[in-house]
Amino acid sequence: MNQGRVLDVFRCEAGELSRALTGVYGAEWERPTRCAPWSVRELLGHVRVATAWLPDMLAASPSVAAEVSAAEYYRPDDRYAPEANRDRIDLARAHVAAQPSDAALVDDFTATWEQVDRLCRAEPEDRVVRTRHGDVMLLSEFLLTRVVEVAVHGLDLADALGREPWLTPQAGDAVLGLLLGPNQEAAAQDLDWDHPEFLRKATGRAPVHEADAARLEQLGIRWLTTG
Repeated sequence: MNQGRVLDVFRCEAGELSRALTGVYGAEWERPTRCAPWSVRELLGHVRVATAWLPDMLAASPSVAAEVSAAEYYRPDDRYAPEANRDRIDLARAHVAAQPSDAALVDDFTATWEQVDRLCRAEPEDRVVRTRHGDVMLLSEFLLTRVVEVAVHGLDLADALGREPWLTPQAGDAVLGLLLGPNQEAAAQDLDWDHPEFLRKATGRAPVHEADAARLEQLGIRWLTTG
């Protein structure tokens, strides 16, 4: 997916998340999510932190060629070790604690993704960035990982709030493309799962029956390691 296209998908999905969380009130913010130990409030803080890495990444210019794809970014290594996960938890909680209100938290997330969208649109198609983990990636590939963050955690937030998923078709297609590559269309026809169900199963958020797991393996699904 080219850079302009993935930015359009990111902007659309992040905008839906902003609109959905604007309607959260009171005790809803305290609801637990499947991403323990985060509450709804803290999980939004995490999504904002994950988005906010980009401006500093764009301020640097790696002089080497891209080496890591979006799928390879989710490989199992130290970035998902217990210590790294504790850092994620602490960063999200620190960001939430710095906000004067829940409305300010939503506004800050919106301002962050809008800044990222604006900055990235000024970058050339072959722009390379270095992640905080040291991966050198095309900007378009790293942006695809941010679509994963916003889309999949959007499902987590919708489920925690007891709401219908607001996952956009564009983001659903983008993440399925990452998971299944050229087999995306065949998998969708064979398994007859809608986007939310597919993403929940493919990211370990819902059980996969043995027959479906075997079919997914035949299709070459790229299972993602996440924290």
